[in-house]
Parts: sequence; structure tokens; C-alpha cells
Amino acid sequence: MRHWVATIARVLIAASAVSGATASPATTARLEGVWIFEAAPANPGVTMMELDRTAAGLSGRVTTQWYGPVEMIDPVIDGTRLSFATRNINDRANPTRRWTATLGPKGITLDGRIWESHVVQAGRRGTVAERRARTFRFAALPPLTRLVPDGLSATPPMGWSSWNKFADRIDDKTVRAMADAMVSTGLRDAGYRYVNIDDGWQGARDAAGVLQPNAKFPDMKGLADYVHARGLKFGIYSSPGPRTCAGYEGSYGHVAQDAKTFASWGVDYVKYDLCSGEWFYADADTVRRSYAEMGAALRATGRSIVYSLCEYGRFDVAAWGRSVGGHLWRTTGDITDTYKTMAEIGFDRNPKFGHAGPGGWNDPDMLELGNGGMSSDEYVTHMTLWAMSAAPLMMGHDLRQTDAATRRLLENPGVIAIDQDPAGVQGRAVRSEGDTVIWSKHLADGTVALALFNRATTPTSIDLRPIDAGLNIITAIRDIWTSKDIAASRTQFAVPGHGAVLLRVRGEASRLSKSGQ
Repeated sequence: MRHWVATIARVLIAASAVSGATASPATTARLEGVWIFEAAPANPGVTMMELDRTAAGLSGRVTTQWYGPVEMIDPVIDGTRLSFATRNINDRANPTRRWTATLGPKGITLDGRIWESHVVQAGRRGTVAERRARTFRFAALPPLTRLVPDGLSATPPMGWSSWNKFADRIDDKTVRAMADAMVSTGLRDAGYRYVNIDDGWQGARDAAGVLQPNAKFPDMKGLADYVHARGLKFGIYSSPGPRTCAGYEGSYGHVAQDAKTFASWGVDYVKYDLCSGEWFYADADTVRRSYAEMGAALRATGRSIVYSLCEYGRFDVAAWGRSVGGHLWRTTGDITDTYKTMAEIGFDRNPKFGHAGPGGWNDPDMLELGNGGMSSDEYVTHMTLWAMSAAPLMMGHDLRQTDAATRRLLENPGVIAIDQDPAGVQGRAVRSEGDTVIWSKHLADGTVALALFNRATTPTSIDLRPIDAGLNIITAIRDIWTSKDIAASRTQFAVPGHGAVLLRVRGEASRLSKSGQ
């Protein structure tokens, strides 16, 4: 996950030549060699363990389907038991995890943990041929290249993605239904265009290495055509690692090939999620090059494809996202349908990133409106905060069940106009007092969007000041959520608990603020 973890791992591995002095030579010899695991759980999918004795001592590795070869750190044999550590990603407090391999009458039992997966697998003695067949083949990253902007995503993308509601339980029929619902609900005409399949569509590769969809998606090109016929665009998902986050086939070693496949299907949007790739690409240089590799591959297809980088905001992605071909980049971990997580992402995490504007957007993750985990006032805050942030608006609910209240939030033209404003300014907090926060966003026509947020659970009154908008005098106010003009002299606004008021104001600017944000 982090560069320091990879550095610690390299140091530990270099110092790991420790032999098992307590074991008899016969027992040590019986544990050395190749061990094969036939029934490997999907995650991490251990297929082989190797233990060798060198002049420096014992060394070995565990080969997995998710992370490739995982090197043993400090392997020690005690009687019939081998113990060793492995690098543990995503855990600053525990950068390594201890494993054991216990010798029994029929083979060995491997027991250990890597990230969130607990491995307990029985293995048998393997052959030289099996070792050769199961040895992981590394893919080299190309040198870093800089891609120039291609003119796509002049405003933040709007659409729908399958993950928040369906996870990997998604299929062709459901995606077609979402496309139909996008039209029938009026969401397409409100500006939502992309219909994106997240994780869970991938099958196996054919003999030529071409990735095939799984049985739930019998005709990916036909599905794309169906979506396109409804005036919509079609998106898909992959990972730079061997496995996606849900354990499906990733693009590792097949990046250019997969890009060509996606283009041949008619894909308009690719989300590239780091997932198991974080084992291979653990520092700023390799993460950046892995995303540049797919960015260049998508450009080489000749098809216009929006490229969504999903590496959770690591290594200041906003500073280099455009240069690798990205049009949006995640700034956070995954959202959940709770006020706490949504607020932490929207108020605290996403605003730390700069560089947003036409052609490249900070992405605080998908919308949760319509999924039912928050109150109506909290969903108002969610939508207001994303619009003020110039965030991509990717819905994540079952569009067939979009009720009238959710439609009013998603289709409000004033809110969408603020999100899609051509100036591309990412709004920011200009005043905070206790649990109240005022955000300002300068718009292309000279007006200013002001959002009054109440992060407390009880109602409150928030005062409006011209200086919040960089103005000396406010001459006009429009309440965006009610679609009503209100008196320019009004200075107090009632805001419900966890709620928001969204205004668009006009006035006379201070000389100190005419340059905008």
C-alpha cells in the first residue's frame, strides 16, 4: 500500500537468511522443496510453496493467484514446523504476518494470513515440472510516458455504476434494465449518460490470452450496442493486478490486449482499480507507471474512452492523474451508505486534493442516493456536497426503484448546473463555526454557489454574509433546492440536522476577490 511498507519488506527479505537450527537434518530436508496446493481458496489462492537451502540459509516463497510470489521473511524450522513472515499490505501497525507450514504423514498444512484473507490449505509434495508450470511470470512495466489531454470530460462524468447496489452480483439482464430505467425515469435527459459495469463481469482468458466475459454476460458487444441505442454510453472495470477486488481476472500482463478488447466491444469508460496490483505496485513510481500503461493502451485503440483511476488517492494522484491519461481519479477509500462515511469523504478527505478542472476531476466515489441508508436531509447534503465539489455524479442504486423524492434530488437542474459548470471550479469551505460549514464555488457566469451545511444532528440557523461569496453586496439569491428566488436582503437560513441549503447568489464583488478562487 505504501512505499515505506515496500521498503521495510525489502530490508526484511534481505535479512531473512535464517536456518532452523533446532530441526534435524532429516526433518529439514523433508520440508525443503516444492509443495503443491490443488484446492486453493479464491483469495489469495495459494497454489505452491517453495523452500530452498542456499549457502546463506533457508529461503522460500508462497505463490498465490492474487499476489504472485510472496517471499518468506525469516523462515525458521522447529521440528516438523516451518514458520515465516510475509509482507502485509494495508496495515501500518502490522507490516508483516506470521505463517506456519506443519509437516504431517500425508503432506503439509499451511496456515497464515495476508491482508484480510486467512489461509488454511493442505499441500502435497510437488515435482520439478509442477514447479516450472506454477512459477509466476512477472510483467515488466514500460517507462513512464506523459499523455497530453484529449478533450474528454470537460465536465464531471454523470451516470450509473453497478457496485454500490449489486456488488459482483450483476448480469446482462440487470444492466439492460438499468439502461431502460435511465431513459424512463428522465435521468438520461437530466444529464446522466454512463451505464457502467463494475467488478464481476470477467471470465477466463482464451488460448490467445483474450479476456472473455463470464456466463452472466453472454454478449458484451451486444450489451454495449443495447446501451448505445438508448443514447447512453457504456463503461467497464478492470485492475492492474492479477485479480480484481472481488477476485475476478485482472489485466496484469495483458494490459494492451485488454484495452483492445474493451474498444472492440464499444466501451466508452474504463475504471481501473488497483486491488491486487498494490502488491506489485507499492510506491509512487510503480503505481504511476501502471496507470500510465493502461492510459497509453486505451489511447492506442483510437477510441474515445474516459479513464477513471481508482487507487484511493495515494501518492497525490491529482497531481499526475491527467499525465497518465486519466479523466477522474479517486481520492478516497470506498463510500458506504452512511452519513459518517459520506461526510468524512466529502468534507474532510476529498477537499485535500487540488488540480480539479475541465478534463480531470477529483472523485470522492459514487453516490448513495436511493439506497436507503441515510435520511432525506442527509441525502440533500450528499448531493449538495458532491455538486459543490465538481465531483463525478455516478449513481449507485437500483434505477428501477427510483422514487419521486430521489428523482427530485438527482434531477434538480440547478444542482446539476452547479456540478457541471464549465469553469470547473472545485468549491471549498470558506467559513466554519462549530458544526456549521459554509462552502463557496465561483461559477462561469459570474454568480457564486454557496452551500450552508449543518453537521450537527439538531436543526440550526446559519447566517449568510456577502464576504462568504467574495462579495460586498448580494443583489440576488436563488434557493436551488426549492427552485425559488428569495429576497436578497435575507441573512438567516434554517438548516436541518445533517442537512444543507444550496444558494446561487449574485452581487457586487470586492476588489480583493474579483480574481475568484
